[in-house]
Amino acid sequence: MKTISRKKGFTITRGIVAIVLASVIIIPAMGQNIIMAQEQKSIQLTKPQIAGNPLMEVLAKRSSSREFSSEALPENILSNMLWAAAGINRPDSGKRTAPSAMNKQEIDVYVATANGIYLYEAKSHTLKMIAAGDLRALAGKQDYVKEAAVNIIYVADYSGMSSVPDQVKEMYVAADTGFISENVYLYCASAGLATVVRAYIDRPALAKAMKLRADQKIILAQSVGYPKRGR
Repeated sequence: MKTISRKKGFTITRGIVAIVLASVIIIPAMGQNIIMAQEQKSIQLTKPQIAGNPLMEVLAKRSSSREFSSEALPENILSNMLWAAAGINRPDSGKRTAPSAMNKQEIDVYVATANGIYLYEAKSHTLKMIAAGDLRALAGKQDYVKEAAVNIIYVADYSGMSSVPDQVKEMYVAADTGFISENVYLYCASAGLATVVRAYIDRPALAKAMKLRADQKIILAQSVGYPKRGR
């Protein structure tokens, strides 16, 4: 009986060790899967940091750049930039950092990263994945587009503008896109980022990848990233 007990004890102990070792191996893997699952659904962005450079200093630094480092942007930088672009700065009314005609808020902000294309949802300050995979090259025909960490894509949603005459509608959409893209320019100047707004896009191919509806139209795109090293 004693011999049997020792064997049982050894078996039990060995089993516990095996479970512990398995846990060490499995838990990190589970953690990676959880992160991947979150990336596939949505990303809750960090709270934007409101403090920054004085406006006149930012205006002095504002410029366009077409050379980018391939280094990814930290989440807090992405959070700040998107809030600057079209975030809600008056929670009581839901109004944005950029104006829009009749407060239609018809310009949706999409973000193409190495992981996929996301829609920025201002109310929850989150990114919702629309298409998985590195589709940055579709966001423009220039070679540098695929090198930039982020490509913002400005899409007009015409579904809520049926009462606006077509000619006026196009003017509103163009102006509102300009307001948002300039906010991005100013944030990039304050954060030491390179950026350039662009119109040279294969719109049918990009719209297909983004699964846009017929009443959604790609207006412009804007590349953002760290300046290329050595510059």
